[in-house]
Order: sequence, then structure tokens, then C-alpha cells
Amino acid sequence: MGATATGKTDIGLALADRFPVSLISVDSALVYRGLDIGTAKPDAATLQAYPHALIDCCDPEDAYSAARFVADAQALVSAAHAKGRLPVLVGGTHLYYRALLRGLSELPSADAATRARISARAEEQGWPALHQALAEEDPETAQRLHPNDAQRIQRALEIIALTGRPPSAHYADCAQRAAGAGWSVLSMAVADDDRAALHKRIGQRFDAMMDAGFLDEVRRLHGHAGLHPDLPSMRSVGYRQLWAHLDGELSLDEAIEAGKAATRQLARRQWTWLRKEPDLVWLRADEGPARQAVAHVEAHLRGKGGNSL
Repeated sequence: MGATATGKTDIGLALADRFPVSLISVDSALVYRGLDIGTAKPDAATLQAYPHALIDCCDPEDAYSAARFVADAQALVSAAHAKGRLPVLVGGTHLYYRALLRGLSELPSADAATRARISARAEEQGWPALHQALAEEDPETAQRLHPNDAQRIQRALEIIALTGRPPSAHYADCAQRAAGAGWSVLSMAVADDDRAALHKRIGQRFDAMMDAGFLDEVRRLHGHAGLHPDLPSMRSVGYRQLWAHLDGELSLDEAIEAGKAATRQLARRQWTWLRKEPDLVWLRADEGPARQAVAHVEAHLRGKGGNSL
């Protein structure tokens, strides 16, 4: 695990060089076909040499959920164990990790009328005001959400409206048995405390994506009849900002700066998740994290045995 732009993919490849592994992506954007440049998806040569499951497994018109990830990942982990291979999950969508290892709570399905009322309220008051309203109902959930994170604020308020209980309460008394019960799990995360350097890398990577044709990639998606900006795939960081540019809502420079800012916000949200995660083994970004990861896995396998993750 780790924030965006901290080198998680390279660590996964190093583990694959050392052990007989099955690499499984844990990324809510890499699942979508056609979202390549803006997701920093490993290139074709890398994926051929180091196959990753759960990359390019979903059309961008469809929605990929945490529940679907749990079902897919559990099957992949079990298949790896059956072959005597080590399942290595790599990615930054920490909600997926939690859902896999601790289970999913029973939450209501989306309700169009409720969402419409929340959206109308946001149009009138703004999302920061709704974020403050959420903080009064569910401080724990509000703390991990950015005041402009419309999608997640809306969903949290929807859950409260439909159930009368805050999302944090649903997650606390999770009703579904965790898929990872019985597994011997080693959870590692990249620790990069130099936020200025991380933000610089985020900016440089976004510029490199633009040079590699990111705008053309979004333009092709923008011209696809089945896609629109409210789909989960098109809400991915970077894509929604460039989509807004193509819709005439932002200049290109504004869209690029908004994309970089959104990526920095994503990194902050990921750090919020990580700080609350128990039993993490931290890999120092400035001390050879891949080498550290290999050593930790060797020790884990020596000490645990059985079905490890």
C-alpha cells in the first residue's frame, strides 16, 4: 500500500523477481480498459513480463465496486494458494483492502430521489456546507473526506437519510464475514514523509502524462457515446478535469492545475487511510523500499507458512 506516486508498482515487480507470486492490482482506476496514461498503468511490455490480475478487466461504461473487487480478489488469492504461489496485492485503493480483509457492511443501494435532493441542496449551499453537515452527523466519516469530494459526501448523506445511521456505524458493525479470515497477512506500506518531494513528483508525473498524450486519451473517451462525466471511470483523478476542459468549462492550463491539485488531495486521503491502518510494516522510501519488502516477505514466510498474503 501507499500514496500515489510512491513506487508501489516497482516494489511489486521486485517481489515478483524474488518469489513465485501472483500479482493482483488493487486500484479502482486500473480496472478500466482504455484508461492507460492517466492512471499510470504499467505499459504493455511490463504487463507481459509481469502479469497483473484486475487490470483492464472492466469497460469504462460499467461500474466496478468494492464488493466486486472482494469477489474477484478472493477467487484470485485462492487460485494462487492452490498453485503454491504467493498472492501479492499492489495498489492504492485502500477501501478495497479493508473490504477484502475485514468484510463489507450492509449498505443501502443508491436511491435516485434521495441523491437528487442532496444534489439540489449542494447546488444551493455548496459541497463544503454539506461536508460540514456531514461532520455534525458523522465526524469520523467527514474527517477522511475532502470538503469538495462531492461523490463521497453525497453517498454518506444518502446512507444517513436512508438508514438513520452514519456510515461509520455501518462499517463498525460490519455484518459480512471478512474474506481474508484464515489468511496469514503481511501488510506493507511505503512511508514517504517528504510531502514537498511527493508533491513535486506528482506534478512531474502529471506533466509527463500530458506529454505522453493524456489529453488525446481523454478526447477519445470523450467522444465515446456510452461515456459521461458521472461514471465512476470518468470521475478518476485527472480524467474529470480534462473532461471539463473538453466541455469548455476549464482552460487547458486550469484543467492541468486542477488535475495536479486533485492528485495531491488523493494522496492526502490515502495517507489518512494508512495512518488508521493497524499492523502495517512501513517501508522507508529513502532506504530502498523494494529491498526492505523482499526481506520482510522472506521473514513472513519463514515465520508463518500456510496460506500467506
